[in-house]
Amino acid sequence: MIDLKDTLTDIAKAIVDHPDDVAVEERKKENGETLLTLRVHPDDMGMVIGRHGKIAKSIRLIIKAAANSANEKVTVEIE
Repeated sequence: MIDLKDTLTDIAKAIVDHPDDVAVEERKKENGETLLTLRVHPDDMGMVIGRHGKIAKSIRLIIKAAANSANEKVTVEIE
């Protein structure tokens, strides 16, 4: 089974300048959906979001695809 939290952490650490400041919090919602909250260093926020949110959308797409293969529902928030 795919560990979505580790996958998101690895993706984020690969694109930021401060990989030690990357943190992912995992919570289960009442409806069974998983909420992953990605926190990065403030200087890295632009790298994670990208122009017009393209990188953030791509990260969400990858995580949702991985969750779909594991028959899970997931939401990614970036803070």
